[in-house]
Amino acid sequence: MPDLSTLKSQARSLLAPNGVMKVGLNVANFLLVHMPNPHEAPTGVAPDLSRSIAQDLGVKLEFVPYATPGDMAAACHSQAWDMALFAVEPAREKDMDFTAAYLEIEATYLVPAGSELQTVADVDRQGVRIALMHKSAYELYLSRTLQKASLVQAPSMDVSFEMFVAQKLEALAGLVPKLLQEQAKLPGSRILPGRFTVVQQAIAIPKMTAETESGGSNAQDKTAIHMGTISYLRQFVEAAKESGQVAQLIQKYNVQGVQVAALA
Repeated sequence: MPDLSTLKSQARSLLAPNGVMKVGLNVANFLLVHMPNPHEAPTGVAPDLSRSIAQDLGVKLEFVPYATPGDMAAACHSQAWDMALFAVEPAREKDMDFTAAYLEIEATYLVPAGSELQTVADVDRQGVRIALMHKSAYELYLSRTLQKASLVQAPSMDVSFEMFVAQKLEALAGLVPKLLQEQAKLPGSRILPGRFTVVQQAIAIPKMTAETESGGSNAQDKTAIHMGTISYLRQFVEAAKESGQVAQLIQKYNVQGVQVAALA
């Protein structure tokens, strides 16, 4: 394993080849990103963590905001961003290399007043329609795990709630902190106890393409730089958890319903 100074040099080379690191941010994740005005710098756990990485590497920082995680994932190989803060999901791991999670968010269901659904397991039955945000981490999870219930996809979390109410759907899937907000708007609604998954928030970089990985000493150099970069980011995340930095950011922004992920 190269020493830390070598890893940092490799990370600078890959993440900020021109001295500026472009960081993708999912602004739909209101828990971790606050960007009410597109002309102002974003705040929150994810932007602050990105600033710490840029400072550690000694590079400038440019944020690239996306309205949805699906949009950010689709831009993975467009060179629009060098690094992004994402929820880990197998569908995304095909195109990206991830660090371990820096924090976790529980996901469950909101059901309307009078619902017969009592547990998370009850939801996966024939005739149950679940409103949720398209291409969110929990939508990707439910898409591959549900056997009987059907998904009604919406372009955003707010629209998924509107569809849940307007269409009288049986359940609304979402992150617990957001569901608590929605529950307050809908008298008699209930949040089902437990969770169907825990969304793990991590840092990602685009995987090397087959063309980059093929033959030649230059490709070998690029492979070493790529591996050094993800090693650096993984070490950074573990240090941020162990030092209390992530916990401090959660406290700084008073983020409810999340917890620091365990050390890898």
